[in-house]
Amino acid sequence: MNVQNIMTNLEVKHPGEKEFLQAVREVLESIEEVYNQHPEFEKAKIVERMVEPDRVFTFRVAWVDDNGEVQTNIGYRVQFNGAIGPYKGGLRFHKAVNLSMLKFLGFEQTFKNALTTLPMGGGKGGSDFDPVGKSDAEIMRFCQAFMWELWQNIGPDTDVPAGDVGVGGREIGYMYGMYKKLAREYNTGVLTGKGSTWGGSILRPEATGFGALYFTEHLLHKAGKDIKGLTVALSGFGNVAWGAATKATELGAKVVAISGPDGVCEIPDGITKEMIDYMLEMRASNRNKVEDMATKFPAATKFTAGKKAWSVKCDIALPCAFQNELNEADAKELIANGTWCCCEVSNMGCTPEAIHTFQSNGILFAPGKAVNAGGVATSGLEMTQNAAHLSWSAKEVDDKLHFIMESIHEACVKYGTQPDGKIDYVKGANIAGFMKVAQAMLEQGVC
Repeated sequence: MNVQNIMTNLEVKHPGEKEFLQAVREVLESIEEVYNQHPEFEKAKIVERMVEPDRVFTFRVAWVDDNGEVQTNIGYRVQFNGAIGPYKGGLRFHKAVNLSMLKFLGFEQTFKNALTTLPMGGGKGGSDFDPVGKSDAEIMRFCQAFMWELWQNIGPDTDVPAGDVGVGGREIGYMYGMYKKLAREYNTGVLTGKGSTWGGSILRPEATGFGALYFTEHLLHKAGKDIKGLTVALSGFGNVAWGAATKATELGAKVVAISGPDGVCEIPDGITKEMIDYMLEMRASNRNKVEDMATKFPAATKFTAGKKAWSVKCDIALPCAFQNELNEADAKELIANGTWCCCEVSNMGCTPEAIHTFQSNGILFAPGKAVNAGGVATSGLEMTQNAAHLSWSAKEVDDKLHFIMESIHEACVKYGTQPDGKIDYVKGANIAGFMKVAQAMLEQGVC
């Protein structure tokens, strides 16, 4: 395999899809050496097939706002790779959503799902619908219109969407209600992240953040360190950041900063339970302003407009919001402030330049496809519970999540340990996920 030749061909076929091309390059550069040790992969053109999605659905979503005006958005579902199971991946509602973004997320999801040890392929979807400032009624009407277009292409053994940025339990509920009406069947396995009274798994809302901290714990222990007493800065205040803040605090760390599009909220004495609970209210408000935290708790916080969480001194940085949210300048600022560990909780949260800066300065770094896999892993556990028509206890789910995150860490160590004994978690995660998917594709023939 010649990475540059493959990338040149992809750039010609998919011009302007910068997020997708970035994700592919990162994986191919990581796996090149291992791939070239397997001539059977080259003969079957595994990489050339793997970098193209199985199929992409694009559709118009027309809906009516509260003023009676007709609005039109674009909806997508990228079924990227189904070699090891039904397509699995979230739906993202955000004004910046485009095909490049969703192809990158679907490509990443393929390897992330392979890492979980569960039989799930990779997919992703969403719309350029912006939920900020929308009423509940508008969000419901949009979700119903979106599902009207998507429902025939998903199913418990075909494609199982979940939530992502802009899509939480409320949106999943609205979409499932419309799916049930259209399909005329109560099949809870068709979406994950559902309400606890109608097929949802206990701990699913917390799972991405919880799993990320379990992985971070293993990474720290491998390096001979303990999370207790360490300071943490994280971005975002949705389900992912909420789960991360909750578990980090439970494990004895101190969350000293959260950020949003409007700036950063510094919390010198550490986030409290009341503040963590308020994060969910901030998310549900559709205002998308972290300043609301400072307004609610003025004595314990300090808001600075236009700044990121990475401007606050901390031991551990946890990007929890969006792709490429932490750039090279941010990485240098963190290092200058004494940060020595960064774990991506968002998908591709760091730019390639930021990752290079961390790695070249000896900073402990792990990629999103490993760190945040607990979310989709628990979605997989939700699928299992739905298929068996039962519900596990919180302890059962948490025990399984612990096991999966430990297994992911072990796979990263297995494939990422370098000759000098150091661990390249990016390389380890990419190779471990790739090998599982590639072997499945090879055994299933050219299809």
